[in-house]
Amino acid sequence: MQKHLADTLGAAVHVAGVVDTAHASAAAHGAGNGDLFGHLLEHLHDSRELDLPFAHIELPHFASIDFFGVTVDLSITKHLVFLWLAAVLLLTAAVAAARKNAKSAVPKGIGNLVEVFLVFVRDEIVIPNMGQAGLKYMPYLLTTFFFILTMNLMGLIPYGASSTGNINVTAGLAIIAFIMIQAAAIREQGLAHYLAHLTGGVHWVLWPIMIPLEVIGHITKAFALCMRLFANMMGGHTVVVSVLGLIFLFGVVWIAPIPTFFVVAIDLLEIFVAFLQAYVFTILTSVFMGLGMQSESHGGERSKANH
Repeated sequence: MQKHLADTLGAAVHVAGVVDTAHASAAAHGAGNGDLFGHLLEHLHDSRELDLPFAHIELPHFASIDFFGVTVDLSITKHLVFLWLAAVLLLTAAVAAARKNAKSAVPKGIGNLVEVFLVFVRDEIVIPNMGQAGLKYMPYLLTTFFFILTMNLMGLIPYGASSTGNINVTAGLAIIAFIMIQAAAIREQGLAHYLAHLTGGVHWVLWPIMIPLEVIGHITKAFALCMRLFANMMGGHTVVVSVLGLIFLFGVVWIAPIPTFFVVAIDLLEIFVAFLQAYVFTILTSVFMGLGMQSESHGGERSKANH
């Protein structure tokens, strides 16, 4: 609770400064509340600097690269820094847990905490959706769950940021999930069976229609994973800023305790959302992988239908 309150108060100070600047700009240019609200939401965007309690760090900027007509900017941004930080924290915690469990038959401390999540992912996500064959994909699914969870929680600490609030990050996670879904299906069914599945079990005359539809269906699953995680994480932080901004939009002191109370409540809800979205992304990935690993063949169904 103290961390959330500190985060809220820190955000209030930051927004206060932004609003003062916005008011001055609005007074000079005659801008309305719409422009003021735009200033309030600026800190939700990715940036090339880090605002810390006692420092303002400019992140390295690199020249853009033209790749087949597409301009690629490889500069380091705030979300990328917190993505790296989440990876380092997760790797450190995983190594510490593994060493602790190796020394004792009974897990304790961080080893016990990690094993709780490991057993949950195995018994409640992998086995029900993928069967025993899915256990070989446990390392990927566990990494996905813990990595998303860590990035989600990074945005709830003072001066932190949720990398999953960046659509580029969620798109990267979704692309990896798409590759794993197709790889699991091909590995389990074989390439010939996998390609036959794309025909949908219909007559070959309809293949030009069915194959594109099946491919679009696979892409849509990955797109849904990307947008669901991005929208939920960005939406929660947008609500916090919007409610906190009411203090400055009304411009009266007596209203401050009401938005602050709701912001603290929303922050507590965001902890639950951080776990929930990591769980949802992981379980949907396992469901899609499980569907691709099924042994039934559309080609076989078509042959039976013809007989």
